[in-house]
Amino acid sequence: MHITVSLTVAESKRLIAKGVARDERVIRARNDGMLAVASGTTDGYVIEEITGESFDKTRYVTGHTLPAGYRGPRVSYNAPDLVIRRGERLSVGVKEAVADMGPGDVFVKGANALNYDLGQAGVLIGDSTGGTVGATLGTLVARRVHLLQPVGLEKSIPGDLHEAAAMMKEREGRGPTLWVTPGEIFTEIEAFNVVCGVLAVPVGAGGIGGAEGAVWLALYGDKDGLGRAEELVDSVRGEPPFLPVAG
Repeated sequence: MHITVSLTVAESKRLIAKGVARDERVIRARNDGMLAVASGTTDGYVIEEITGESFDKTRYVTGHTLPAGYRGPRVSYNAPDLVIRRGERLSVGVKEAVADMGPGDVFVKGANALNYDLGQAGVLIGDSTGGTVGATLGTLVARRVHLLQPVGLEKSIPGDLHEAAAMMKEREGRGPTLWVTPGEIFTEIEAFNVVCGVLAVPVGAGGIGGAEGAVWLALYGDKDGLGRAEELVDSVRGEPPFLPVAG
């Protein structure tokens, strides 16, 4: 038994965030250890779902892509990071927090590229010192901190990301490079499984009229699971775009 649903990019971000907030490892880290959520568009939704509080997510963005000639609202990175230790929110940034993190703790950081079949996620690096990834990844690996990467299926890239990253190291190249990161991918597929216990299979993508980048998913499960899935989809339906479309 299955149902088929579509999700816009914003709806997917909200749905993924709900899944991350319900993930057992995230809950355990938040309550009994440390949880840190780095900057990013999807990460902003994750913060809202974890804290239960809305905030201006346009103030929690570092690297981003905008169309040529964009004249809409600007984005920045001046909202405080989310770092929680044993249920208490700390007034420190994620880069500083990793020094106190260890096994069982969770660091959340989104991605710019995804090859789901190969289990690969990557981050475009424009900062000369590697940005948040460059400042934290070595410590995360050394301390066995769980790196969780919420990323929408709309960022799916064909081919091996390691091969693409290697090609971009060309000396005469310009623009950002690609860093394939050793985190665990958390997409709409994982969100539906965590929240509803159903299997989500991507079956289509794309759209018009604001649904550009949308994904179609076939959801498989029993009657109760699919009922929960329909409720989850209803809860994110109509999520407004991260930024209003502006000419």
